[in-house]
Amino acid sequence: MIQATTFHVGPIPIHGDAILSPMDGFSDWPFRSLCRELGSAMSYTEFVKAEEILKPPKLIADKLRYEDDERPVVIQIYGDDPEVMLAAALRAQELEADIVDINMGCPSKTIANRGAGVGLMRTPLKVARIFKLLSASLEIPLTGKIRLGWDDDCRNYPLIARIVEENGGALIALHGRTKEQGYRGKANWEAIAEVKDAVSIPVIGNGDIKTADDIGRMREYTNCDAVMIGRAAIGNPWIFSRLDREEVNFEQVREMMLKHLERNLAFYGNEIGLVLFRKHAVRYLTPYRLEREFRKELLTRQQPEEFVVLLDQIYNKND
Repeated sequence: MIQATTFHVGPIPIHGDAILSPMDGFSDWPFRSLCRELGSAMSYTEFVKAEEILKPPKLIADKLRYEDDERPVVIQIYGDDPEVMLAAALRAQELEADIVDINMGCPSKTIANRGAGVGLMRTPLKVARIFKLLSASLEIPLTGKIRLGWDDDCRNYPLIARIVEENGGALIALHGRTKEQGYRGKANWEAIAEVKDAVSIPVIGNGDIKTADDIGRMREYTNCDAVMIGRAAIGNPWIFSRLDREEVNFEQVREMMLKHLERNLAFYGNEIGLVLFRKHAVRYLTPYRLEREFRKELLTRQQPEEFVVLLDQIYNKND
């Protein structure tokens, strides 16, 4: 059953108010598709460097793969050269993305210190040029994801939000922390409310959504159109169905882990798929008390069949 339209990104209707945040190494197709099925209202790809999207497609095919039932699909790119960003955005449009998003929020030193990610927020004129250039050239909506700013001395999110809107941006997502904070400290929901009051385009709030109730609390506090959920969704994709982990029984966990593993294996192949699944397995199993040796054995299995056998042993103990 399709939910009522919550808001629009340009002409695109969005059904729902909770969205999986783009996370490098986590929001790949297997995990993203599961979250979408459970209620995530949009699908953001892992961010892609603008220069990389212009290389032969097979080099970044995994990051850009999506299925039609994930739509609306957002391809998120990062960079600091307006012309290269334009070429990358046009390539994303050719790949039939519904929306292109500019990452201005990544705090990683290797990205931010070269002027991309949140580092782009330190050059407002360049942000204006990028949004003006891309919005005039694209036939699909252009959006931006930002933070409060570089540090407490440079919280320029109100300026960047206005620049995004005035230069053709169709939506702003705001993580309520600075680059200096990273993921520490408390997210500033007041700032999200401030941006929502200041612009006429939709605003997505991000930061400190830890429980299902937090979705409604942030929306009520900030009046934002939707919320993004990142770390809290790892190990609990059910949050998009408004369930906290203590409301999910082990049978549901087991079924989800097997489905997630199956998609990982199909997507990446048996060897890599199992290795990449381990970080998710750790989070799925965090609520359960497993002996250290058993946990180690589970997370070092080399064959998917061996992993499933051990998972069934855990299930039998918790049934």
